[in-house]
Amino acid sequence: MEREPERVMTPDEAKRDHWSMLRYMAVNALIGMVIGAITAGVLIGLNIGAVGIHIARSTSPVLATLMVVVPFALLFGGAAAASSIALLPYRRKFKR
Repeated sequence: MEREPERVMTPDEAKRDHWSMLRYMAVNALIGMVIGAITAGVLIGLNIGAVGIHIARSTSPVLATLMVVVPFALLFGGAAAASSIALLPYRRKFKR
């Protein structure tokens, strides 16, 4: 069985590879943010911890809802981006 020759990165190939990695991470972060927003919506909708009632009785329910949804979305998006960094397929493409 013959060994596969190692691929050498050219500057153009490196540029394409970096953009594909950034796109991969951005898509994962966006999916995580959507999951976080859905989770916060379920938390509010099911009234877990009386969050839904507190938001409904608030003088500014939009602001209160955003104060729950945005941190959830950012937290889940950051976790998804971090896990995508750990799972990048870079080493499989180019061996050092």
